[in-house]
Amino acid sequence: MKILVIGGTGMVGRTVVSELLDRKATVRVMSHSADKLKALPTGVEGIKADLDDPDTLPEAFDGMDGVFLLNAVCLGETDEGLAAVSAAKAAKIRKLVYLSVCMPAGSASIPHFRTKIPVENAVKDSGITYTILRPNNFFQNDLGMRDAIMMHGIYPQPIGGVGLNRVDVRDIAESAVKALMKTGHEGKVYSIHGPDTLTGEDTARIYSTHLGRKVRYAGDDLDAWAGLVKNMMPEFMVPEMRIMYNFYQEHGMAATEEDLESQQEILGRAPRSFDDFVKEIIPEWKAALPRAA
Repeated sequence: MKILVIGGTGMVGRTVVSELLDRKATVRVMSHSADKLKALPTGVEGIKADLDDPDTLPEAFDGMDGVFLLNAVCLGETDEGLAAVSAAKAAKIRKLVYLSVCMPAGSASIPHFRTKIPVENAVKDSGITYTILRPNNFFQNDLGMRDAIMMHGIYPQPIGGVGLNRVDVRDIAESAVKALMKTGHEGKVYSIHGPDTLTGEDTARIYSTHLGRKVRYAGDDLDAWAGLVKNMMPEFMVPEMRIMYNFYQEHGMAATEEDLESQQEILGRAPRSFDDFVKEIIPEWKAALPRAA
């Protein structure tokens, strides 16, 4: 099966590419960055194209059977997603898997969640066989917090005290590839979660257990968080992420029993736990930061 991966150079997309290669798919990755395409794994075709430039898309989609669509959070996210769906229709793509976001009631107040709704609707109305994945907050987001955790004993993500069923990126990727390459997932929308509802304090406690020393949750102060990250992400993202974290703190983002049952249906097993994820990464972190070990 020939699969076009849009967003194949980021954290989720790279994992999708790896899963596809493991299953002997023919993989093409589309990116607007020639430098990122140079770093693709052996056996993956890279093609330079841009969702902002529809004239570049026909060549990228040509000859493909399926598409994994992950268009990054940006000011033009909705338009880019709609352009991808339009190009998929024109190319007569047989299967389309769209990576959206977990959207419980009220979460459309979060701008970069709301931007995905028109794309979801376009996917559903496209006439293409589709699956939509709605993942929770990623375990692997913590990889960017390594130094805060290891060197300062602080877990900085202000997820609050209600709780999220955060998810392993590898489970998202495996779900995407199964939706693309197997039958039984057509026309379905899956919320993708981890098995446990964890608060900020719970998260810090798990790190403490596996590090053998105290890791403290930094707390829910979003002013303090915004001050720390203002130079680490695009300017427009800071207020958007603040709205998201405020939602997490007020409402959480927990999985329902139905969510977990449907996820087990697509994975064929229970999702990975956060405890196992931390157990896996701590030795790697200790090796990388021996003075903090």
